[in-house]
Amino acid sequence: MAERFLSVGEVAERLGIRNASQRGLNLPEPDALIGSTRGWLPETIDAWEASRPGRGVGGGRPRKKQSD
Repeated sequence: MAERFLSVGEVAERLGIRNASQRGLNLPEPDALIGSTRGWLPETIDAWEASRPGRGVGGGRPRKKQSD
């Protein structure tokens, strides 16, 4: 049986976003290349997503200090 790889569109769907390439995501190195088409194993994408920082980590404005 042939191994199944995810396309960029399928990666976006797995991540719950519309378009992975337009979101500016730095996807991991593909597990397969066929011509210029990239493909990833589902476990590669799952591990990559789990290692990414959460929303709001390391950026944005500092929180306002609450007065007592």
